[in-house]
Amino acid sequence: MKTIGILTSGGDAPGMNAAIRAVVRTAIYNNIKIVGIKQGYDGLVNGEIEEMQLSSVADIIHRGGTVLRSSRSDEFITDAGFQKALNVIDVFGIDGVIVLGGDGTFKGAKALSNAGIPTIGIPCTIDNDMGYTDYTIGFFTAVETAVEAIGKIRDTSTSHGRANIIEVMGRHCGDIALYAGLSGGAESIIVPEIEFEIKETIKKAIQGRNRGKLHHIIVLAEGVGNAYDVAKEIKENAGIDTRVTILGHVQRGGTPTTFDRITASEMGSTAVELLMGGQSGRALGIKCNKIIDLDLVEALKIKNVFNKKMYETAKILSI
Repeated sequence: MKTIGILTSGGDAPGMNAAIRAVVRTAIYNNIKIVGIKQGYDGLVNGEIEEMQLSSVADIIHRGGTVLRSSRSDEFITDAGFQKALNVIDVFGIDGVIVLGGDGTFKGAKALSNAGIPTIGIPCTIDNDMGYTDYTIGFFTAVETAVEAIGKIRDTSTSHGRANIIEVMGRHCGDIALYAGLSGGAESIIVPEIEFEIKETIKKAIQGRNRGKLHHIIVLAEGVGNAYDVAKEIKENAGIDTRVTILGHVQRGGTPTTFDRITASEMGSTAVELLMGGQSGRALGIKCNKIIDLDLVEALKIKNVFNKKMYETAKILSI
């Protein structure tokens, strides 16, 4: 293993830079050349590659986003585009590739591994929708961002006696909504994994108002439905002025939490060690606070399981 390439693909996640830093420094420590592939798989197809030094990753552990930048590549998934990527790997003498991203990124990693390119995947996505690992890098930072927003919105909602729906990201996974809703003290949490009853939310809002509560916070995962439609129903049926706040991409940015930095650093270093040990087609993850690795194909097969016990706890605590 003389040269390792690293890329970030898909949506960015806080902690990616910490993982990049760990990969670069572990490789250099072991006298391995490390090259950064810019713009994800698009950069691999187009040869956007440059050697990285210790200075390339100085002062980035605390930064959100990705210094390598990212994209979603349509060309890479074509036969011609994939062959171009393999040619670039050969021309630049890349012996192994470490990819950072979510399930779509891992499918690209699997393709590279199947083509004989030693490849390791590091799960970086705020959605936390990869079932083989307890947590993905960036998830807890996104949750902290949502919790901070809940606190601020509660202040203004209380001042005006309003309900407020806070829409969070997560595609079809409700983990951000669940964790942020529980830790932020939300009265209602709406996620795609649990059947949503608008009547239950309206009833809880009315009961809260009748006992003198001045606010009602609803955290809604983006994969459920239209937040404005929910707000309209609450206002029409409960007579409570209901506003909507869509957090959007603010959840992807910001300084990564300590947990995300530590996990990213450990996984980045481990990824280099796996390549040095002749491993390929492996997905890194965390289980019971320990870094694990398993076959990429198996990792992609494992479905994410929603924590219904935590959801029920949140319902009990929000009475």
